[in-house]
Order: sequence, then structure tokens, then C-alpha cells
Amino acid sequence: MSKKRILIIHTGGTIAMSQDQTSGAVVPTDEHPLNDVHTVLEQYAHIKVDHYLNLPSPHITPQLMLELAQKIKAELKSNGWDGVVVTHGTDTLEETAYMLDLLHDGHQPVIVTGAMRSSNELSADGHLNLVQSVRVAAHEEAKGKGVLVVFNDEIHTAKNVTKTHTSNISTFQSPQYGPIGITTKHGIYFHHMPIRRDRYDVNKLSKKVILLKAVAGMEADWVEQIARSGVDGLVFEAFGQGNLPVTVLPAVEKLIQQGIPIVMVSRCFNGIVEGLYGYKGGGKQLKEMGVIFSNGLNVPKARLKLMVALELTTDREELQEIFLR
Repeated sequence: MSKKRILIIHTGGTIAMSQDQTSGAVVPTDEHPLNDVHTVLEQYAHIKVDHYLNLPSPHITPQLMLELAQKIKAELKSNGWDGVVVTHGTDTLEETAYMLDLLHDGHQPVIVTGAMRSSNELSADGHLNLVQSVRVAAHEEAKGKGVLVVFNDEIHTAKNVTKTHTSNISTFQSPQYGPIGITTKHGIYFHHMPIRRDRYDVNKLSKKVILLKAVAGMEADWVEQIARSGVDGLVFEAFGQGNLPVTVLPAVEKLIQQGIPIVMVSRCFNGIVEGLYGYKGGGKQLKEMGVIFSNGLNVPKARLKLMVALELTTDREELQEIFLR
């Protein structure tokens, strides 16, 4: 069987950095430290490398994510790549991966990976993560699964994966669901797969969406400031199954009356929000007020999804249906 053709797109991050031996600071390098692994990659696929960006991932914006998605779509259409691997900094990796997944309409695998340790640190993980990502991108069973994150010998969906540790190389985990596959020295093994994909056709991101985290004793003016700031949407990271302090209810209701959609997620990293509790500020009352309940996304991903969804509709019922997918 002929080798697959895989495009590698570098965007920066720790995987593209080295540690300064004098100061200890991890910084970008002029020469990409993964260049020396390309001959190893040719064992698994015919590769082309595109040094697209060289940015720390806190510098990545939703607009850059959109442009990257458009670049991938154009490359797949014009050059017929069998798969794409994106290297990325880990701080916002899960957000970029999820945005790419929302916008990726092809069956070809798109893999996002990175590194927790720079190239010249002890036990640097970037080289192996890149090799394993190319192997997954070239694997037949990776087709049709959307955007995947390959890290530390595990394969995760973009929708469920999140960074769980500040420095550990096993930082990327999928709470509640776990990885959908693993990589070993000799094989790629998928043990389950998503039953549906969630894709949207948008070519711009023009809406301003704000995040708020519910805390005990939260004051109403936190929400009132948002009502005066000209936002297009709000994602609320609520308590438990979707409950808020009673003090913010008037401000929440005012936002809804202004036609600003409010999406509810939980600050718990397992489970989903539901309109269950009937006391003031409870999920039942919030749902009756018109708050949109999500189905388990974390708050950064819910923000991105609302930004995408608002390019298609502002109807509350349609948005609620989108967030239950």
C-alpha cells in the first residue's frame, strides 16, 4: 500500500521552543527544533511542512483559528492531502482544535498536537507527539472522526479534551469520556468513536461573546456591566447542574429581555447542566427565563461555539438545539 500524503502545519508553542540554558526561560527559536525529525516521519508518510505561524498559544485568537481552518480546507481541496497535522502551543490547543472541528467538513483526519517540554529539556515530548500524530493522520481508521488531539500516546476528540495539568506531559485528558484510542510503537488502536459530528459553514467571526464564572456571593453589577458593554452573547459557568446566585437574577433577566443569548455550562468538569432545581436561581427557573443549557462543553469551547452559532442564528430555540448537539 502506498504511503499517505500528510501536511504538517506549524503554528508555534512550546513544541517550537528551546530552553535558554542561562536564564531558564523557554523561548521561540529561529530554526524549528522539529526539523531533525522529518526524516523519521518519512517512514510513515510523504510529508510537506508549512511553517505557517510561530506564536505562543496565548497569542492565538478566534480569528487566527478561523484563518487556520480556512487554510486547511483550501489545502485539502487543492492539494488532496490524506491528512493534516497541526502543531500548537498547549495553553489554547483545545480551543483551536475545537474551532477546527466545528468548521472541518472533510473526512480527512486533522490532528492537533504539541509539547509540554521544549526540545532541549530532559524527556522532551514534542518529537514523539509529532511522530505519533503523523501516524494517526495516515491511519485509515482516523478518517471521518473530525479533529483529534494526539498527545502522550493517547487519541482524544477535540470536543472532549482539555488541559488538566500545568506541567505534566499527560495533561490532555477527556473527563467523563476518556481517549478514543491509543498509539504504541507498533500500532494505532481506536477503541470507540463519536456517534455524531457537529459542523458549521461560517466564513467570519464577528460576534463578541463574554465569559462569567459563578461564585458565592456574586454581585449583580458584574452582570450589569456586561449588559452595558454591547456584547452579542454571554457564557455563564454556573454551579453544579446549572444554578446561579439569586443576586444576579434581575441582571440575567435583563440581558435575556435585550435579546442577548446566555449559554449555561457547569464549572464541574464532569456531567451536564439541566433545569432541575426549582428554587430562586435554580436551573428550572433559569431555563424558564430563557437561558440556553449546554450538553457538557467546557466554558472556553462553549464561547467558541456561541461565536460560530451566532453567525447563523440569534433565535433562542435554534441556539438551544445547537447546544444540545
